[in-house]
Amino acid sequence: MANRSNKIIIITAPSGAGKTSITRHLMKVFPQLAFSVSAATRSPRGNEKNGVDYHFISTEEFQEKIRHNEFIEWEMVYEGKYYGTLKSEMEKIWSQGKIPVLDIDVKGAIHVQQQYPENSLSIFIQAPSIDELQKRLQSRGTETDQSLAARVNKASYELSFKNHFNKIIINDQLQRACTEAESIVAAFISR
Repeated sequence: MANRSNKIIIITAPSGAGKTSITRHLMKVFPQLAFSVSAATRSPRGNEKNGVDYHFISTEEFQEKIRHNEFIEWEMVYEGKYYGTLKSEMEKIWSQGKIPVLDIDVKGAIHVQQQYPENSLSIFIQAPSIDELQKRLQSRGTETDQSLAARVNKASYELSFKNHFNKIIINDQLQRACTEAESIVAAFISR
């Protein structure tokens, strides 16, 4: 699927650490990047659009794609909620001569990095603390007490994998974290 010149940028973090904000910043700065739209079985939140933020598909359709080996990675991130990166999405971006940016969960990021060790850059975004992460998730207003507890527990677990990634950025101040990500990505693109 990928040849040696097909680069991949993987941005991962526990929920609420700021990976989506940093990813959006990188997309504005580097025209050679293209956002890899993940598939998801959850419902759209807020202003999310199908095909832009995620490919929103049914659980049955997702499982069918698993059976047909259509993902480079997929996970059941939360009970009954599948997320994955479609091979067709990567191929589309590479055919445009661009570098796909994957904004994905920690396990998926490890899986992609293992498949493409020579031509991937992986960045782990970390909130300054679990307490700060919990405050950020609460401020979204999208979580129940139960889902918030599940996300915070999962975040604590995901932090234990941070040293598996090429770079770690502590997002205690968003602009500084974006600037740090910019310099890391610029170095990777130019190599």
